[in-house]
Amino acid sequence: MSRRKNKIVEDKVTKKETLTVRFLYQTFPGRIILKVLTRPFLSRAARRLLNSRMSRWLVPLFIKKHNIDMKRYEKKYRCFNDFFTRRRCMEEIDITPEHLISPCDGYLSVYPVSEEQIYQIKHVEYRLEELLKSRKLAKQFSGGICLVFRLTPQDYHRYCYVSDGIVARTRVIPGRLHCVRPIACETFPVFAENSREYTEIHTQKFGTIIQMEIGAMLVGKIHNYPRDGKVFQGEEKGYFEFGGSTILLLLEKDRLEVEEEILENSEKGLETRICLGEVVGVSHQRR
Repeated sequence: MSRRKNKIVEDKVTKKETLTVRFLYQTFPGRIILKVLTRPFLSRAARRLLNSRMSRWLVPLFIKKHNIDMKRYEKKYRCFNDFFTRRRCMEEIDITPEHLISPCDGYLSVYPVSEEQIYQIKHVEYRLEELLKSRKLAKQFSGGICLVFRLTPQDYHRYCYVSDGIVARTRVIPGRLHCVRPIACETFPVFAENSREYTEIHTQKFGTIIQMEIGAMLVGKIHNYPRDGKVFQGEEKGYFEFGGSTILLLLEKDRLEVEEEILENSEKGLETRICLGEVVGVSHQRR
């Protein structure tokens, strides 16, 4: 659902792409192939190709396929990954301490976290302890909420901090590299299996926030800039290399009031189309 146009916006996924993902995740032969495709070595090989100069010929084809408006972006690229991680010429970001902003462009869904630190995406159940690899940290988010931002290949793949705060720690969790399209998420716990990195941020307005970046098939490389101490709302946190991927936010109980339209869409099983810097919700302290 588009917030600006108040209408449903379809993700630009071709029938062929949908059938391919279904084959990989919902058939026995596909799952055998998947064991190879999700290994990090394949992502590293693809990265070497997409970092080479000969990959530049892919750029105009990608722009045409996804109908990308290039007026807002840098124009010169050494290779395809330079294009894919391109910067916008100017960002308009709402800097308001009481607002929690979107870290990226993408499709947003909201999921409640139970008192047992369990949340369910599509038909797959996740435990925060497995996701975070920390029982102590998982307990902090009992009864909280999980915000899932799904990026598609045509989206802007740089992301920012959602609030001012202090970085308490960062953690890198190695894993496989599954596809993050909804079809895959319906049948497999991809977020708990995939390579991921998260930052624990202590904020004044929202308590402790977990901001997690999750790699996807052919997007094993997550680039987070090293940071200690203070970070600022709207400050660039890092970027993904080629493909679509996911950013996940965890917030503690009674810390955030999510925008009503976003909640209504999630209750209907719809994702909300959102842009980097747009308001996701407000601090309960303000209310």
